[in-house]
Amino acid sequence: MESAEIRRRWLSFFEERGHTVVPSASLIADDPTLLLVPAGMVPFKPYFLGEVKPPYARATSVQKCVRTPDIEEVGKTTRHGTFFQMCGNFSFGDYFKEGAIKYAWELLTSPQDKGGYGLEPEKLWITVYKDDDEAERIWHEIVGVPKERIQRLGMKDNYWSMGVPGPCGPCSEINYDRGPEFGVEGGPAVNDERYVEIWNLVFMQYERGQGIGKDNFEILGELPSKNIDTGLGMERLAMILQGVQNMYEIDTSMAVIDKATELTGVAYGDAHDSDVSLRVVTDHMRTSVMLIGDGVTPGNEGRGYVLRRIMRRAIRNMRLLGATGPVVKDLIDTVIAMMGQQYPELVTDRERIEKVALAEENAFLKTLKAGTNILDTAVTETKASGGKVLAGDKAFLLHDTWGFPIDLTLEMAAEQGLSVDENGFRRLMKEQRERAKADAQAKKTGHAGVGSYREIADRAGETEFIGYSDTEGETTIVGILVNGTPSPAATEGDEVEIVLDRTPFYAEGGGQIGDTGRIKVDSGAVIEIRDCQKPVPGVYVHKGVVQVGEVTIGAKAHAAIDGRRRTAIARAHSATHLTHQALRDALGPTAAQAGSENQPGRFRFDFGSPSAVPTAVMTDVEQKINEVLARDLDVHAEILSLDEAKKQGAIAEFGEKYGERVRVVTIGDFSKELCGGTHVHNTSQLGLVKLLGESSIGSGVRRIEALVGVDAYNFLAREHTVVAQLQELIKGRPEELPEKVSAMLGKLKDAEKEIEKFRAEKVLQAAAGLAESAKDVRGVALVTGQVPDGTTPDDLRKLVLDVRGRIQGGRAVVVALFTTANGKPLTVIATNEAARERGLKAGDLVRTAAKTLGGGGGGKPDVAQGGGQNPAAIGEAMDAVERLVAETAK
Repeated sequence: MESAEIRRRWLSFFEERGHTVVPSASLIADDPTLLLVPAGMVPFKPYFLGEVKPPYARATSVQKCVRTPDIEEVGKTTRHGTFFQMCGNFSFGDYFKEGAIKYAWELLTSPQDKGGYGLEPEKLWITVYKDDDEAERIWHEIVGVPKERIQRLGMKDNYWSMGVPGPCGPCSEINYDRGPEFGVEGGPAVNDERYVEIWNLVFMQYERGQGIGKDNFEILGELPSKNIDTGLGMERLAMILQGVQNMYEIDTSMAVIDKATELTGVAYGDAHDSDVSLRVVTDHMRTSVMLIGDGVTPGNEGRGYVLRRIMRRAIRNMRLLGATGPVVKDLIDTVIAMMGQQYPELVTDRERIEKVALAEENAFLKTLKAGTNILDTAVTETKASGGKVLAGDKAFLLHDTWGFPIDLTLEMAAEQGLSVDENGFRRLMKEQRERAKADAQAKKTGHAGVGSYREIADRAGETEFIGYSDTEGETTIVGILVNGTPSPAATEGDEVEIVLDRTPFYAEGGGQIGDTGRIKVDSGAVIEIRDCQKPVPGVYVHKGVVQVGEVTIGAKAHAAIDGRRRTAIARAHSATHLTHQALRDALGPTAAQAGSENQPGRFRFDFGSPSAVPTAVMTDVEQKINEVLARDLDVHAEILSLDEAKKQGAIAEFGEKYGERVRVVTIGDFSKELCGGTHVHNTSQLGLVKLLGESSIGSGVRRIEALVGVDAYNFLAREHTVVAQLQELIKGRPEELPEKVSAMLGKLKDAEKEIEKFRAEKVLQAAAGLAESAKDVRGVALVTGQVPDGTTPDDLRKLVLDVRGRIQGGRAVVVALFTTANGKPLTVIATNEAARERGLKAGDLVRTAAKTLGGGGGGKPDVAQGGGQNPAAIGEAMDAVERLVAETAK
């Protein structure tokens, strides 16, 4: 059975049983305690903790997951992998142990032609928590698992908690016996290589208190609402259903192994070591594609480091297998070909995924050979001196200079019979991190360290900024970084960071984005600049790509910004100052700046306010700003001491740090702020400012979005066109439109109420006739029927309950009515108390009917609703309900 079919059956099975299908969340966990999603329950964690009320009682998903604690075991065992898909079904206060256990057994053991996975019941072994008598009873007495195949284990193996006070409970694992060729008998308690865990059922029924570790904490009592969290490893189940030896040989992975063998010429199955490398490549490339697809990029911290570590292990293993050139693109294409059906976003985002991965491969290949030579030398020196431990400073050098993740150094050293001084390495890493904390701006730009930039500053001095007065100028290239690594030169196509001795490019800061433009080298090379940043004080880093020729340190060049873009940004920045002052005039000093962003033709301004700003006040603020524009006020900047600037009443910008000398931007007699940004020379140059509105972005913080200049004019022109069209349709003057539209909407609402009332009355008119049509089925009054197409679910429900209430005499009553809406069948079924006492539950009846209709449904025992895809099967569904009533009624 293919992996895609395993996934389809899982979701279909639980959807038919009233579960809401929830798409996989991103691997980037929406949880500050996690780097990546390691389990299927993570997206539901707020529901289990009681922080958010779940929007459904039952859910199911196939969640992308990444775990790396056992990364060294990848490829060596049959069951370890960094990326896997976890199939889960979840109950939030709905069904509990018996329901979860019965669902699991049904899906695993039902024949494949009946929608199940068709596993042999005699090969399934169960583990339960040592004190969980209830779970063992359900497995043995209700499901029928022999007691000899049920094993009790302790808290370490069969008890779950989040590691902190909160929900916890026992769990029960389902294991598959792969046969004597995989180990000795004795069940999962003896051999987990032979008896592979495929499904874990967690019964969240208790509240844990403080404690230490996984199995040393106090149980405070039972939870008021008991929940179910289960997880089945899709890759492990695929391994069993496809009859292969390990997870790497299933359909979605074997294609990657085949591609790796094609690229290296090493056949899978020839030798143990090469097989391990091929499996590592397969697992790690799958993980890399999924991580990049969800927005992770290689780096030296956090998620970025996880991705870099995994990618570089894969690339090195390809080298061990004999690959000599780039291999990542071919491997990525194979992964996407196998996973794209289940995750179509991989196909649409292929170009970006490949670009990120190829950049990392190129960067690593440039350093791998040199780093390997350095490691080999260090290993030789260590062995020559009789040592058996590679010094921590050598491992740090490999990591810091050549990009070797520590685990890569550990592996390569182990291959030479040496261990590594990890404590020494981590001490040096800690010292480096503490140095890096001194520069928050460097972290903002996303670079691992600032040493390269500081080295350039020490060697060439700070960059002279000439952009306040000039938009272009002559300069010299004093620093080059290619893919974040210092380099003496860069060639056509390279992504580069260029440092100049003087520049007209404004570096992002104070809410103003960086300039773009071009650097033309005297040799003829051209660099397209897409951004400018200041990763360390005084060093302007121009980010871009070499379009033509070769660039070298020391080359003379001509730097020119995009002047039209700069002017548009300057308009936005000056408009931000005017907006700030106008808000303070209207709301008082509490409207202090809390952030801003100035882009060409538009800006956003964040400010403090305990409540929404009234529309009338916003109108006054906008009017005041535009009145200032009409006054033709001059804008000028001057350098003052910080004390003098404060004495003059200059407003400081949010989040900025100032030295003893500061730049003050003054707009006539209206505004005075400390600011390092670029501005217009006169307010008349802004043309027009249009505030689009304000909204909340957090407690006590509001945000204004606005347009400036031509962008503001174009916005108003579009609005004018819309007003003119409405005038033509409604036949009124602009000032009359609100009143006329309001009146029309009122009439429409009244008409809809009348239509709804008429429809409901018409539907209910059929109630008496339906009640009289009840037939006797084993003493049960059964009403089935189809009402007119288009009947809404609410009206159908009202009709069903009305019919049920009309049948008196203490008889058991079942009412099952059907209709079609938008071409799809819909059913609502209700039972009275007498029917439920005879074993007839509306939810069971709806699931039977909905399955016949090609869909699913669920609800409470007294009333339930379902639907499907096949309206032609409504007659069959009625018959199915009647048969179930006849079979079930006690």
